[in-house]
Amino acid sequence: MTLTLVIETATAACSVALIEGGRVVAAQHEVVGRGHAERLLPMIAELPGGGRAAHILVDVGPGSFTGIRVGIAAARGLALGWNASASGYSSLTLLAAAGFARHPNRESLAVVMEGGHGEVFMQPFAAHPLAPIAGLVSCRPEVALAGLAGRTAIGNGVRFLTALEPDTAVNETLPRAVDALLLPAAFTALAPTPIYGRAPDAKPLAAA
Repeated sequence: MTLTLVIETATAACSVALIEGGRVVAAQHEVVGRGHAERLLPMIAELPGGGRAAHILVDVGPGSFTGIRVGIAAARGLALGWNASASGYSSLTLLAAAGFARHPNRESLAVVMEGGHGEVFMQPFAAHPLAPIAGLVSCRPEVALAGLAGRTAIGNGVRFLTALEPDTAVNETLPRAVDALLLPAAFTALAPTPIYGRAPDAKPLAAA
């Protein structure tokens, strides 16, 4: 059985876990806002064995631009120092898996996460088997609200939907590293590179 360190920094939460053979060895979860760079490595160091593991699994986004980069940089650096392997998973898939685990009668749901510039990231998922129904989009909250199609929305972006329609079925939640146990192997094999979910704001200058 492979000991895996899970790093979750895609939102205001800073969350780490050691998992092995389908069980949680140890975990920490804090809501730090923008303090990932200060808290992540100390949190890992406080895990048994300093968090050292043969494999590192990191959230690659979408989510907070800075948080994602902090998590991936840590995963890459530790993998190099420990001679460990590293791979990634999507924050949206993690939240979907956790949502279905907590509400097993749901056949589908929509993950809605805070984006940038007044937009949200949105992706609907089916439960059996866990799979995206459509691709990830970055859109205005009113567009996301119209696209729910009766599904419950989960994630840290749902407050933008309830601001428009207070009766919308939502579950405001943040990703937790321990929920990586719920992910099928196919969803934990992404490259440890960022998924930003929207085009960069800076545009290259046109050639003269």
